[in-house]
Order: sequence, then C-alpha cells, then structure tokens
Amino acid sequence: MKNDKIYIKHLLEAIQTIEIYRQGLDFDAFLKNKMAADAIIRQLEIIGEASNNISEEFQKDHSDIPWRKIIGIRNTLIHEYFGVNKKVVWDTCENDLPELKKFVGKII
Repeated sequence: MKNDKIYIKHLLEAIQTIEIYRQGLDFDAFLKNKMAADAIIRQLEIIGEASNNISEEFQKDHSDIPWRKIIGIRNTLIHEYFGVNKKVVWDTCENDLPELKKFVGKII
C-alpha cells in the first residue's frame, strides 16, 4: 500500500504537469507545438507507467479507475511512438484526465 501511494502521487503530479503544459493551448496550437506535444505525451507515459506499478490489490480496491485503459494508452505511446494519434492524446487530456484527477484526489 505504501508504494501504491507513491505511484498515485506520481500519477497526480503528471496530471498537474499536463495541466500546466496545456495552459493557453487549443488543439491547433497543440498540433503546431512539437515541444508541448512531446512533453504532454511523456507525462501520459508516466501516468501509464505509474498505473502499471500499482498493485493488483489496490487496483481492485479502486476498480472505478480504468487501470487497464490507462496502461494501454501508455503501451501505445511507448511502442507506437512514430504513429501517435495526437487527436487521441488531446482528447485524453481534455476528457479523461479531469475525471482521473478527481478519482486519485480522493485516494490521496
């Protein structure tokens, strides 16, 4: 459980970092700003890696969080880096991260 809390903290920090990187960006600006896109993608990788390291027991206790989906996004970003769909990245940040932040905020 102790290590799980550390990974949850990393996950939350990565979400907060993405929020900072996205300030002032709309989708078109995101597409044009390779540095911002790369930085955001890296933070999504961290979210997925942290999730992957969280114990199965903890994941079962918090089954309202879509752990497999989060880990799957990380795997896609890592293994298909040459073909990352930036629309999916943007939509994940826009729609999924606020909800995930709420869930993990309750855990910490």
